Amino acid sequence: MKPTQHKIFEFRPLHPVHPRFKWVLGLLFFIVFVAVWAAFTLGGFVSPTFLASPLTMLEEGYLLFTEYNFIHDIGMTVMRVLVGFLLACLVAVPLGIAMGAFKFIEAFLEPFVSFCRYLPASAFIPLLILWAGVDEAQKILVIFIGSVFQIILMVSVTVSNARKDLVEAAYTLGANNKGIIRRVILPGAAPEIAEILRLVLGWAWTYVIVAELIGASSGIGHMITNSQSLMNTGQIIFGIITIGIIGLISDFAFKAINRRLFAWSNL
Repeated sequence: MKPTQHKIFEFRPLHPVHPRFKWVLGLLFFIVFVAVWAAFTLGGFVSPTFLASPLTMLEEGYLLFTEYNFIHDIGMTVMRVLVGFLLACLVAVPLGIAMGAFKFIEAFLEPFVSFCRYLPASAFIPLLILWAGVDEAQKILVIFIGSVFQIILMVSVTVSNARKDLVEAAYTLGANNKGIIRRVILPGAAPEIAEILRLVLGWAWTYVIVAELIGASSGIGHMITNSQSLMNTGQIIFGIITIGIIGLISDFAFKAINRRLFAWSNL
């Protein structure tokens, strides 16, 4: 009998892709995207007023770093995202664990949290400007509001899906409520909670740009607003791509940390 050969690529439903080939496919899409973009812009099919070419975008990006201190804008945006997101985690994760573990707390908080989850963070900006002004507190609060209710509900659902048989077995062995949460529920839910935080961190980047579009004097969103008033699509696109690159780096870093902390969850 011939030994089974493992194909690098096989187009079947739910069939996994070889890790190396996965990277090639991902990179290939970006190459095709830039090629199509260049063809339309450099070929004269689209006016430069409405869409800058890749080369113009890179030139404008160079000017942003060398003449307009864009690195400071990037630092301010990253700081706002991290502070707002960390504050949301500090509030939301304990509340989500409490809601998922104790049905009484869930019945008390879940209607209000579900209601707030549907309120767009951008709708709070006028109030936040009145309450906190246009300084850093207002922008951080926008990220906090946009993240905290999502995390609470998602963590609550994850914790509530804990295996009931393990909980009952722990009670049988003499564990109390604190021990059940610390030794049974949290170890089982921790990998999924970490994945939830990774996803919500991506959403936080959308909230910070919204916050920076109004009343900001620094940040990537502020730069995009200024470039829009000058109809400089090269700088606008470079700012958008910068956000995507930073978000992609943070996502990969989060994944790497999760794999290292919860390696056992993939066994």
